[in-house]
Amino acid sequence: MKKARKVIAAALVGFMAMGLLAGCGGGKKDEGPVTMKLGTTVNEQDSFQVAALKFKELVEERTEGKYVIEIHPNGELGDEAALLESMATGTLELGIVTSGPFVNFSQDMGVLDMPFLFGSSEDAYKVLDGEVGQELLGTLENANLKGLAYAERGFRNVTNGVRPVVTAADMKDLKLRVMENEVYNKTFKALGTNATPMAWADALTALQNKAVDGQENPINVIYSYALWESNQSHATLTRHSYATAIITMSLEKFNELPEDVQVIFKEAAQEAAEYERAWCAANEAEQLQAMKDNGMQVVENPDLDSFKAAVQVVYDAYPQYADYLAKINATLAE
Repeated sequence: MKKARKVIAAALVGFMAMGLLAGCGGGKKDEGPVTMKLGTTVNEQDSFQVAALKFKELVEERTEGKYVIEIHPNGELGDEAALLESMATGTLELGIVTSGPFVNFSQDMGVLDMPFLFGSSEDAYKVLDGEVGQELLGTLENANLKGLAYAERGFRNVTNGVRPVVTAADMKDLKLRVMENEVYNKTFKALGTNATPMAWADALTALQNKAVDGQENPINVIYSYALWESNQSHATLTRHSYATAIITMSLEKFNELPEDVQVIFKEAAQEAAEYERAWCAANEAEQLQAMKDNGMQVVENPDLDSFKAAVQVVYDAYPQYADYLAKINATLAE
């Protein structure tokens, strides 16, 4: 009996010692800062990088260095669909992703891709930062994604290497790269193009090899990727769609944060989004001039009525967006 007691006592001492050693090794609080990866598919000259750097700065400052944001641009962590999949499965913490791919995770998000939905940036901000925009972000939680804030991709415009585009009829038979998004695909088919969905990394190669005639993107993308060097000699400011750039987090990883840190992440994302929007606005005129200086012929005032008439069939094809469209129009009318 005495021998058994000695064995038990020795075992207890051993367990206590192991506990002390584990304590010295430190739990999360003693392991130093928590590093979180943030992925984008764009280069360091792009406005996404501006938003990412500001978000990193604010989070690290407000958490006193307890959380560190590690930015991975240039598609290092995969294309936009892969980034969203990784966040949904919890293998990636953060990403900044163009609005287009989100429809594959929440059908409701597709309403934001409807052509000519917003007439100005101010209209877009009013909706996105208001009740409707936040409701749409909430739908992403069903896909294990947390939408933190809407940064800006911007109003999208058409470029091509074949001819000037002034009216919708000029789009006929152009082979145009579009995002991998059903609404965009339908929009450009309605305009008579050979719409070709593909990831942006593949699009650059396709443009350079003339596998496609053109593409559609905001001025800041045309500029940051110097698309005049990729056989894009013509640009038309169609402003056919306002694209957001959603600062997104894995819902699983977001829920693991303490509540006060969750607030910091959300506030930092919103401030970074607004900072990036202002940056885009401040640089657009200079970027447009650079496009012209590098030989691009720019049609600044196309016949938008012809474009709007051609894409009306897209609205007819999506009756499921009627409720959200009504909410958006009501918000804009306020």
